[in-house]
This record gives sequence, C-alpha cells and structure tokens, in this order.
Amino acid sequence: MAGRHAAPHMLRSRNGHEHSKATFVELFFDLVFVFAVTQLSHSLLEHFTVRGIGETTLLLMAVWWVWVYTSWVTNWLDPDRTPVRLMLFALMLAGLVLSTSIPQAFADKGLAFAGAYVFMQVGRSLFMLWALHRHSPGNFRNFQRICVWLGASAILWIAGGLAEGDARLGLWAAALVIEYVSPSLGFWTPGLGRSTTADWDVEGSHLAERCGLFIIIALGESVLVTGATFAKLAWSPATVAAFATAFVGSVAMWWIYFNIGAERGSRRISASDDPGRLARLAYTYLHLPLVAGIIVAAAGDELILAHPTGHTDVRTAAAVLGGPVLYLIGNLLFKRATSDRPALSHIVGLILLAGLAPLAPVVQPLAFAMAANLVLVIVAVWETRSLQPARADAAAGELSSAKQS
Repeated sequence: MAGRHAAPHMLRSRNGHEHSKATFVELFFDLVFVFAVTQLSHSLLEHFTVRGIGETTLLLMAVWWVWVYTSWVTNWLDPDRTPVRLMLFALMLAGLVLSTSIPQAFADKGLAFAGAYVFMQVGRSLFMLWALHRHSPGNFRNFQRICVWLGASAILWIAGGLAEGDARLGLWAAALVIEYVSPSLGFWTPGLGRSTTADWDVEGSHLAERCGLFIIIALGESVLVTGATFAKLAWSPATVAAFATAFVGSVAMWWIYFNIGAERGSRRISASDDPGRLARLAYTYLHLPLVAGIIVAAAGDELILAHPTGHTDVRTAAAVLGGPVLYLIGNLLFKRATSDRPALSHIVGLILLAGLAPLAPVVQPLAFAMAANLVLVIVAVWETRSLQPARADAAAGELSSAKQS
C-alpha cells in the first residue's frame, strides 16, 4: 500500500565498469538545440553591438543551462522508459518554442521565451521528484532544493518576460545569476540543508559523451552556416578561399577538443572519486565558453564569406578573433580541470591571437581570418605532437591491463 502511488523504477541501471551510452531519444532531443544554436548565431550577426552581444550571451547561457540540466537528468533516469521519453518529448516541444522565440526574445516574444524556459526547468525538476520518490532518497532531497531555487528564478524570468527594455535584461540576468550560483552553493535551502557533490552519483563517461555531442552540435551549426552562405554566393577565388578557410577553422576546433581533451576528460571523470564535483566544474560550467567560441567563430566565418576583401571593420575583427579566443580559453580551462597541467599550446595560441589584433586595420578580412585559423591549426598540431608519447604509453597500459584480465 505504501508504494501504490510511487513512480515506477525509472533509474538507469549501473553495471559495474560498463558505461552508459547516449540513447537515440537523447540524440533526437538534441535536434532542438541545433536550431537554437543557429538562432543564436543569426541573432549575434543581426545585433553585433555591445548590447546585442550582452543579450545574445544571456540567451546562450539560458539555452546551455536548460540543455545541461536535462543531460544531468538523463544521466540518472533511463531514457528508454516510456515516461522519461514522454518527458523529453514535452521538453522538445517547449524547446522549439524557446528556440523560435530567440530572435525576438528582447522584443515581443519575451514572455514566450521565459514561459518555455520556466516550463522546461521547473517541469523537468518536478518530474524528477515524482520519478525519484521512494527510489533515491538522497537525490530526491537534492531535487527538492533544486525546485526551490528554480522556483525563485522562475519569478524573475516571468517578470522579465512581462517587462521591457533594460528591466527585462536586468531581471533575466538576475535569474541566471541565481541559477548559475546555486550548484556551487549545493542548492542550500532553509530547512533542507545543502547537497554535496558526493550525493550526485553521476555516470561520468555518459555526461562526457553528452557534452561532447553538444560541441558537435555547435560545430555542425558552424558548418551549416558556412555551407548555406557559400551556396548563395558567386564562386570567385576570394569566396572559395574564404570557404576553405572557414572549413579549416572548424576542423582545427574539432581537433583541439576531440583529439585529446574529450577522451582524457572522459577517462578522468570515470575514474574520479568525486565525479559529481568534476562534472559540475568541467562539464556544467567550463563547456559554456567552448560553445560561445564556436558560435562567435561561425558569425565571423559568415562575415568573411560575405566580404572577403576590402577593409576589416571592428565587427569582423571582433568575431574573427573573439571566436578562437573564447574557444581556446574554454579548452584551456577544461583541460586544466581534467589533467595535471595547463595546456602550453593553448596559452601560446592566445598570445598569438592577441598579437594579431593590431593587424586588423591593415589587412583584408580574408587574410585576417586565415591568420586566426592558422593559430588554431598550430595549437592543434603542437598539442598532438607534444602528447603523442603520453598517449602511446596510455594505450600500451590499457592493452597490458586487457591482456592480464
């Protein structure tokens, strides 16, 4: 009788050293965020001012937060269970409303954006309370605290959607501050105490895979923007060169993250004594500048394709340099959190990018973009060559362990 109204068991099963993989329904859910990233990139291009950059940053932070919270949830819940799938489908529908509202989020669709966001954040957390009740008491208490914090921020989101201008920007910024600070505070709540990272029993390799897939989403959006823009242009030598430059930049970004960093991060979090702490830092917070860098770089690629020759204006220079700078900073912080030393190649890359800034007024946009992307290629080659012996030793160790077992 006591369990009659409890939710059926919907938690993922943990089978020793077997790692949970991203499911097809999770990949289907991610499709909404391909659209969201595209909307963010276009919004940045259309409003490339100080205020526009600030607004786009706020929207990106909201999009990332709703996605990464969902990834934490599917780390605990089994997406192959029908109720969990239905929950994800409901979030997809709300995510489409959220994404379509992005271009006018600070105009006449503010309430639609805020309503969709609050529905996703609060609705998913309430679902977790139902799913965890009587099955995971510690995490159930954790989500009680989360619901309190998200409920507080929801008031600000809806108030911002009803407000206009600076008031909307301020209210939404305050809501994001609440949500971004709360995990570092353990969601401390009067009467409920605080959560600890030891309570967050995450399956590290799954969360690492999910965040890697979001990087693929962002890079894929960059490729789509480049291809769609190039297809509309006359294929002159300058536009062909711009297209090739953009492609090389995307490949270099992929290489810098996936060749070493993603794999090493996955191993580190899987072997960690406190995977929740590493997941909170490396995957929840530190992936945001990575995604931001890809979006800004995509905007820069589109600007270079449209105007490969002539004068390099401030907007183009900011996008061409800003994207790689954000991306290298994100990778530097992520790799520092998941390894024992900072990535020297990334530090040198940032110095080289800073050195390119004075060249913007005296070189054409295409040449400027080539130089910035060359820095990314140098970083990728340097890191690959410098870490080859370590990777070979690690592979030999894994082979030896496999033979012994």
